[in-house]
Amino acid sequence: MKKYTFITLSIFLLLTLTSCDAIGTIFEAGMWWAFILMALVVGLIIFIVSKFKK
Repeated sequence: MKKYTFITLSIFLLLTLTSCDAIGTIFEAGMWWAFILMALVVGLIIFIVSKFKK
């Protein structure tokens, strides 16, 4: 009986949990972090260059 419970639970999880949604969310969050980090790096470079020009 325990074996059938595990198989039923496994099939239920495979049918209800889609990995594409999870991967899509991870990549979307990663994309936003990349935009934020690029903006910070560009700002830092501009700040450093402006300090050396004086």
